[in-house]
Amino acid sequence: MIAVDTNVILRRLLQDDLIQAARVNVLFEKETLILVTDVVLAEVAWTLSGKRYAASRDDVVAAIISLFEEPNVQFENRDVVWAALCDYAEAPAVKTANGTRTADFADALIVRKAAATLSVLGQHNGKTYTFDRPAQRLPGTQPL
Repeated sequence: MIAVDTNVILRRLLQDDLIQAARVNVLFEKETLILVTDVVLAEVAWTLSGKRYAASRDDVVAAIISLFEEPNVQFENRDVVWAALCDYAEAPAVKTANGTRTADFADALIVRKAAATLSVLGQHNGKTYTFDRPAQRLPGTQPL
């Protein structure tokens, strides 16, 4: 098993640099298992939705789903990532001082990872406390 960084996943998803994308494609074809960590997923979602790519929430969801469809991609915890992706996809919009916003994928992943870790530690009712108003609308959060 190998692990890959954010830029490798971005080249795989976007195919926007022909030379690098070709190298990534070869890597994905030859490696049996490729670990995509949670930090990489959060960075991928953040980068895609940023100014350069301006991907919509639906675009980010589709990109992460495409990683689930890769036969050799392994996540730190597939169920947690999937639950976070579903929470992100369904997050309601909230009016804030900076306009209408929704929780981002990183918020959803933080909450789901915390819940999974708390559960392993025997704390099944733990919440993730946050000041972030859009994130407060995710299941498993508590406003602070």
